Amino acid sequence: MASISRRVVVTKTKDGKRRESVRYDVNYREPDSRQRRKAFLKRVDADAFARTVEADKLRGTYLDVDAGKETFGAYADRWIVHTSKDPQTFEIRERMLRLHIKPQIGKVELRRINGSTLRALIASLKVADKYAADIFGLVSSILTAAVDDRLIASNPAKDASVRRQKPRPPRRKVIPWPDEWIDKMHTAIQDRYKITVTLGAGLGLRQGEIFGLAVEDVDLVNDIVRVRRQVKLVGKRLTFAPPKTRKDDDAPREVPLPKDVREELAAHLRTFPAKAVTLPWRDPENGIPVTVHLIVTNRNDAAVSRLAFNPRTWSTARRRAGLKIGGEIETGMHGLRHWYASTLLAGGASPVEVSAYLGHSDVGFTLRTYGHLMSSSAERAREAIAAAMANVRKATKDVGNGEAADDRVT
Repeated sequence: MASISRRVVVTKTKDGKRRESVRYDVNYREPDSRQRRKAFLKRVDADAFARTVEADKLRGTYLDVDAGKETFGAYADRWIVHTSKDPQTFEIRERMLRLHIKPQIGKVELRRINGSTLRALIASLKVADKYAADIFGLVSSILTAAVDDRLIASNPAKDASVRRQKPRPPRRKVIPWPDEWIDKMHTAIQDRYKITVTLGAGLGLRQGEIFGLAVEDVDLVNDIVRVRRQVKLVGKRLTFAPPKTRKDDDAPREVPLPKDVREELAAHLRTFPAKAVTLPWRDPENGIPVTVHLIVTNRNDAAVSRLAFNPRTWSTARRRAGLKIGGEIETGMHGLRHWYASTLLAGGASPVEVSAYLGHSDVGFTLRTYGHLMSSSAERAREAIAAAMANVRKATKDVGNGEAADDRVT
């Protein structure tokens, strides 16, 4: 239990006179049994602190009185080193901290950061809404880690006043490509890369996943494609990495292999055989080398880089196909993925299925992104209820006729 002791402090004034004052020391032990002491000028403050310490220890919410003295910038630097698994993630986070976060709150002690501090940070962000939301999300993640490390009691980024003002990315309404655009792109793109259109539209793969798909991932017995990796650009070098939202030790995502995709894939491999490609895993400098037989390679039999593919191959084919894309319609290969999702939903696939095939970590994200494309499901619901109600009315009528007939016989 905390105890309070009284002591007299003697000091000298400027004119050399002796001056006495009283201090009240709270002596207590931390949960790890370390002996601590904190001094107060007033007995009432010492009593309140002693009660709070003992209550916090019982509740398991005790914080070291010196906790949170570390600056946000110093703690953030350690945090990104420990949590950034690949160099690209580290580079992105470090840039956000250096350019946008540290100039505002880098020198503020963690324990001094509150709602007002974060509202001022939000007001200082003169960047696009999506990027501002990413910056704020990084700050919130770091503060959550500080809570877990018992440096601060709560995360001020979750305060109601902060949540109301936090930046939010604009919700872009997905507009899927018309069916004929898929065929036009397939016709216009170079023969070597026609299969990329089919893999994007027929399997819903992301661009990096298409470039990272290997023949080892195609199960022709069960007509399943297992998505295990992507080709990722880290700085200016290519690596293999897990697909987005997937960890290294997660099971691969399984996507049904349609007959048409299977047949075109076989034809592609007869003309452009898979090539063994070796890339480091995650880290271009220290990553473990991984070798797979990639289905899509460039003319040098190497992995395809989006930096070369997008402007030289994809954009050229889009112009050749005459696709007038603008506004909210996706111009890149992600348009194929949107088409895949919208086609599945229109065909009656459940959001849970579509989310699993797309590799989303949360079915709620799938619904927020593609829910507006499910109007056909509402129509199916109306038709189903209408048919069921018709059956109810028919059954009621039949029963009524039967009862009337029985009465006549009697």
